[in-house]
Amino acid sequence: MSVPEFDSLVATILVAVFLLAAFLGAVMRETRFCTMGAVSDVVYVGDWMRMRQWALAIGVAMCGFSVLAYVKWVNPAEIVFAMQQIQWLSAIVGGLMFGIGMVLGSGCGARNLTRVGGGSLKSLVVLIVMAVSAFATLKGITSVPRARWFDSVNIATPMIAFVPEWLAAKGWGAVADVRLWLGCGLGAVLLLWGFGAPRQHRDWNVLIGGLLVGACVVAAWAISGHWGEVQEHPQTLEHMYAATYTGRIEAFSFVAPVAHVLDWLLFFSDTSKVLTWGAVAVLGVIFGALLQSLWRREFRWQGFADTADLSRHLIGATLMGIGGVMAMGCTVGQGISAISALQIASFVAIAAIVLGAVIALRAQQWWLERQA
Repeated sequence: MSVPEFDSLVATILVAVFLLAAFLGAVMRETRFCTMGAVSDVVYVGDWMRMRQWALAIGVAMCGFSVLAYVKWVNPAEIVFAMQQIQWLSAIVGGLMFGIGMVLGSGCGARNLTRVGGGSLKSLVVLIVMAVSAFATLKGITSVPRARWFDSVNIATPMIAFVPEWLAAKGWGAVADVRLWLGCGLGAVLLLWGFGAPRQHRDWNVLIGGLLVGACVVAAWAISGHWGEVQEHPQTLEHMYAATYTGRIEAFSFVAPVAHVLDWLLFFSDTSKVLTWGAVAVLGVIFGALLQSLWRREFRWQGFADTADLSRHLIGATLMGIGGVMAMGCTVGQGISAISALQIASFVAIAAIVLGAVIALRAQQWWLERQA
């Protein structure tokens, strides 16, 4: 592939990602897709509808990824989450931090992106602080304890740490076949549960939103893993995937990519800093949410109520930035993208995120009752 052809492919991929992310942002805002909101609905009022929405998104993503892998549009061994170790301590601690942080920060990274599109200056501050803490955990001061004390505590595996590969090594069959029936089977169970609410209680706007979010993640895998594949980079001659930050196959995630946007803005004149998949996805989600808020005439400037509100959100944003990097993803990155590939650590990270959110919600409830 020549340099002009490669540059054209990168531009095409970035445009496709931006448009897909814009659609995702509009859908998320229109259907109130929010994992923190789903957990709080269950904890506070016993309403499982938005939890079913999240399950539908995961179910669609699981089925879609399994099919893409089976037809060889995506190579699971080359996705960003593929590694031959289970970083269980980072997944647990990072997940707990992220779960607590998203409660204090009024939503996860994706939710705050859609709120920025609706005019929330509060969410803009959350995202900036989350980006700074995430970047510090990627390459700065908090990256040292992350690497030394947490990532180093892991379980090494002879194969990439995905459930299908582990089962295949145990003699359950060929990896491709195991991934297909396991991914589609688990996905079907989640889809059935998602639609299993009593008919009179079903909110079709919410449920369809879950299906569309899952479909967006599947489309992201296809764009990155199939259309973005480059057999030989024109300069390095290496096999890679165009427009991604890592050179590997990526899908949606909204912690480290927010840090990459900040890095790009701060060092814009540095020609080595270029827009990549994740950064463009972040901008696309904001743009899509903005269009939706304007169409619905819901765009409103919003700020902090008081210094206590500001302090709570600053702490939450910091926890999300550090925790999201440690856990290798957020409620979208781990909660939909990674788990769709049946990564073992993603199950641990998601459980920790939900547990952290429940702890924070119960603590908030206790505090409010104490103040009453």
